[in-house]
Amino acid sequence: MPYWVPVLLSAALVVANVAIVVCALIVLPGGRRPQTAMAWLLLILAIPFLGFVLFLLFGRTSVGKKRRALQAEVNAAILAAAHLEDIEDHERRVELPPLVQSFARLNRHLGVLPLSFGNTVELIEDYQGGIEMMAREVAAATDYVHVQFYISAWDEMTAPFFEELVRATERGVKVRFLFDHIGSKGIPVYKEMLAKLEPTSIEWAAMLPIRPLKGEVRRPDLRNHRKILVVDGRVAFSGSQNLIEPHYDKPKNQKLGRAWVELMARVEGPVVQELNVVFATDWFTETGENLQHLAAEVPPVPSERPGALTGVGVQVVPSGPGFATENNLRLFNAMLYSAERRLSLTSPYFVPDDSLLYAVTTAAQRGVEVELFVGATADQFMVAHAQRSYYEALLRAGVRIWLYPEPFVLHAKHFTVDDTVAVVGSSNMDMRSFALNYEVVMMMTGAEVVVRLSEVQDHYRALSTELTLEDWVQRSRKDTYLDNLMRLTATIQ
Repeated sequence: MPYWVPVLLSAALVVANVAIVVCALIVLPGGRRPQTAMAWLLLILAIPFLGFVLFLLFGRTSVGKKRRALQAEVNAAILAAAHLEDIEDHERRVELPPLVQSFARLNRHLGVLPLSFGNTVELIEDYQGGIEMMAREVAAATDYVHVQFYISAWDEMTAPFFEELVRATERGVKVRFLFDHIGSKGIPVYKEMLAKLEPTSIEWAAMLPIRPLKGEVRRPDLRNHRKILVVDGRVAFSGSQNLIEPHYDKPKNQKLGRAWVELMARVEGPVVQELNVVFATDWFTETGENLQHLAAEVPPVPSERPGALTGVGVQVVPSGPGFATENNLRLFNAMLYSAERRLSLTSPYFVPDDSLLYAVTTAAQRGVEVELFVGATADQFMVAHAQRSYYEALLRAGVRIWLYPEPFVLHAKHFTVDDTVAVVGSSNMDMRSFALNYEVVMMMTGAEVVVRLSEVQDHYRALSTELTLEDWVQRSRKDTYLDNLMRLTATIQ
């Protein structure tokens, strides 16, 4: 080999290295949070070529021009057909606290859907009971059933639900079923579910599929994390629970007794139409079928059910990469800054950006009683350590942290502000939920719904152990290092 070849290769590597760094300095600051841009820049400076490859794979949150155009098209068509103007007029006529009015206007601007009134709400803590309740509603379906869950599995616990879906199709009910491609594919019984679906008349589609041979290529960790069930436009369910048994069909979890703890909401009234609109947009995006005629149906008057909260104001707030703004983050921050007396937060993955961290700690520092419920254990190593990196700042600000006991995984996602307003849905308080996941939450107004959700939080508190600053600062250096390292990776978006 001529002597000049190694010299030339070395020079080429240096030039490429410099070019990658220069391009990173130009490209990374545009349209990204400073902390995210800085994290990517540090990675590329440390390992330029590998960092560049990782940025190509994970550096863009866009779902692609075609998908964005489809979503904009169907959003406009479905919203036009849904006749939500009547709900909006009612919103203007109802007397609401000024802050709630401002939240409703913000959500209307960001997510389009109005605040609706006259809804009934039931909060469901019982994991198996929730699945059984959904199965009973499907058994009563006469027209259509819309099913959308991030993780779905046809297993021993969910089999009765799927069997009701099959029976519904046999009596002429239209059943449409969405599940996240990557989220569900990681479950051991995924292939069995597809095999069982194949001979049925259930219409189904995987959300955000990664299929390079079909031209479906995007950042692989963009996910549709929503959980929605709508039956006949009459009743709907939404919240944190996936359509799977509580150990996620994994022998290790079953052996450890590691079960997921969830919260779902059963709703009737105008809010059902709003959840149906969200499903219809995702269904059109994945299948091309326009369901605007179904989204236009006005839900019937809610039924009378023992224990159900009545007359609740509810506003559905969708969010995700298809929206220009981070709808859930903006709503959460606005609500946190409005708190005067008490904030109670439940988020299994609490990895906030700077704005949310400041909102939480500022509330505590100005005298608001702030508590955060998280799990003592977590199912994701990196997220768990990233979350723990924020505990010291929270504790020093005066936030009380409650650790839900092992081996359970507290997966519910909700919070309350004073005695005024509550949020229940699929969104965690983490950067992934704000920028990378399609999510849906319901903002609920009124003292009664806050009291009911506070009862759920009281249950958590009775089971949990409080984490103190004195105990936390004594953790090992190894844990501190891992926490800080994983915190850095959490900002790479």
